[in-house]
Amino acid sequence: MKVTVLLGGDSPERDVSLASGAAILKALRAGGHEAHAIDPALPAGSNAEPRAAKIGERPPGDVVPLAAGETFVWLNAKPVRSADVVFVALHGGAGEDGTVQALLETAGIVYTGSGILASALAMNKDRSKALFREANVQTAPHLLLDASSEKERAGAGAAVVRAFGYPVVVKPNCQGSSVGFSFVPRAEDLDEALRLAGCFGDECVVERYIPGREITAAILGGEALPLVEIVPEGGFYDYKRKYTKGTSRYVAPAELDARTSERIRREAALAYRALACRDYARIDFRLSGEGEPYCLEVNTLPGMTELSLVPMAAKAAGLGFEDLVGRIVRAAAARKK
Repeated sequence: MKVTVLLGGDSPERDVSLASGAAILKALRAGGHEAHAIDPALPAGSNAEPRAAKIGERPPGDVVPLAAGETFVWLNAKPVRSADVVFVALHGGAGEDGTVQALLETAGIVYTGSGILASALAMNKDRSKALFREANVQTAPHLLLDASSEKERAGAGAAVVRAFGYPVVVKPNCQGSSVGFSFVPRAEDLDEALRLAGCFGDECVVERYIPGREITAAILGGEALPLVEIVPEGGFYDYKRKYTKGTSRYVAPAELDARTSERIRREAALAYRALACRDYARIDFRLSGEGEPYCLEVNTLPGMTELSLVPMAAKAAGLGFEDLVGRIVRAAAARKK
């Protein structure tokens, strides 16, 4: 097939997207597909082929959005219009919140991954957690705060004590890859964490911290793949430890008893369906010391780099990266028919 990969973009997760896109392009070409690259953040006619895609230790701070008149020029590019399937390898921002999906759908272009509704819901942590609870998927209690409001920040400490106490984690409501994430062990650190999260959007989630293990479940075609445990070395699984070699180790499949493993896989599938996801997704959990899983979020466009968790889970199931990419493309192509 002729497949065009959307990569890069102007979100704080641009570097991750470029790395994912480079890996996907390589796999598509190895599988015999005609693959092209389009970066929606570059001016029309630019060469979007990723060269040395490298993820830094922190999100890029110099991403400059295109002028308003150029924002959607990529949609009319020949590689997009003539593609059998567009592989969406964007992360964060308009690439993952349903905006790009809406444009592709309106233009009648077939694309990989979840649709408009699921993309929008999954990117909004507050709304997705409400749906998890409706689906009987356990998730940690949280508060939604406006980090741009001095009044809300001033009253945040008391609100946290009333709701669930410390420690907590603070993160932007609509970002991924642990962008703007902070661990807050005490009240005096809360305002700084809210200010950091507020750099990536006014709405912030303050969530009760669940001590325990980091477990992730990949869903492919509606079925849960083997679970993966993430063991960050000397700290939290933040942006740096997600994308820097040697800062985290992974156990695939995760070493869990059958009952716990089955429960996490079941709740991952419930969360996937609650948000109306399709094709593939990754659902992240914290597993408490008492063996209770707490769903953190659903990633509708999970990373597809060499350190990424979905390819790792697929490999544990006996599915190579090239085959994984091929299955995702074929799932999208089937919708065209």
